[in-house]
Amino acid sequence: MEQEQMTNMPRIGDKAPDFEAVTTIGQMKFSDYNKGNWVVFFSHPADFTPVCTTEMSGFAQEKDFFAANNTKLLGLSIDSIHAHIAWVNAVHEKTNVLFEFPIVADIDMRVSKLYGMLQPGESETAAVRAVFFIDPEGKIRLIMYYPLNVGRNMAEIKRVLLALQTSDENKCAMPLDWQPGDKVIVPAPKTVKALEERKNSDLEMVDWYLAKRSL
Repeated sequence: MEQEQMTNMPRIGDKAPDFEAVTTIGQMKFSDYNKGNWVVFFSHPADFTPVCTTEMSGFAQEKDFFAANNTKLLGLSIDSIHAHIAWVNAVHEKTNVLFEFPIVADIDMRVSKLYGMLQPGESETAAVRAVFFIDPEGKIRLIMYYPLNVGRNMAEIKRVLLALQTSDENKCAMPLDWQPGDKVIVPAPKTVKALEERKNSDLEMVDWYLAKRSL
């Protein structure tokens, strides 16, 4: 069973598995929610737990950033819709942070298994801290996995989202530690003619295969 689940885990480049589920904003079909937008889809182990509360609050507090970058948020845990609503209410009352993005109620673990969020070596009943970056065409572009006891890094989540979007828009690649405003890597030449053109260009040349430019 474990081997079968691992084999069926979505990978980078795969079409994001579609599903319908109950969420904190009502019934949802994922493909409808995703259409025309990027989606950052993330799982957490359980409601009313400390690390998860800090993470979900972090996503909620960055809602303007994600909205400005054509990105919707979607959470999930293996809890009931009633537990989700109670947790949303409790966090709002205690901290004034409201989780306005939908949270999937996955009590039957169906969506968790579909996305490989339930990993028996870590836990058979709680989803790991997975993050899926899904583009407007419904393709999985980047996946992060964290164990139950380590919270995610919001700065890195924001950085890689912008890196993916900038790369798509400019047909380039991003070097180590790329930040918005940094130079990007131009694809290497594939013909002798392209190589000669590169040598005569104004690109920042480290070597013929590694050249950078400003956007």
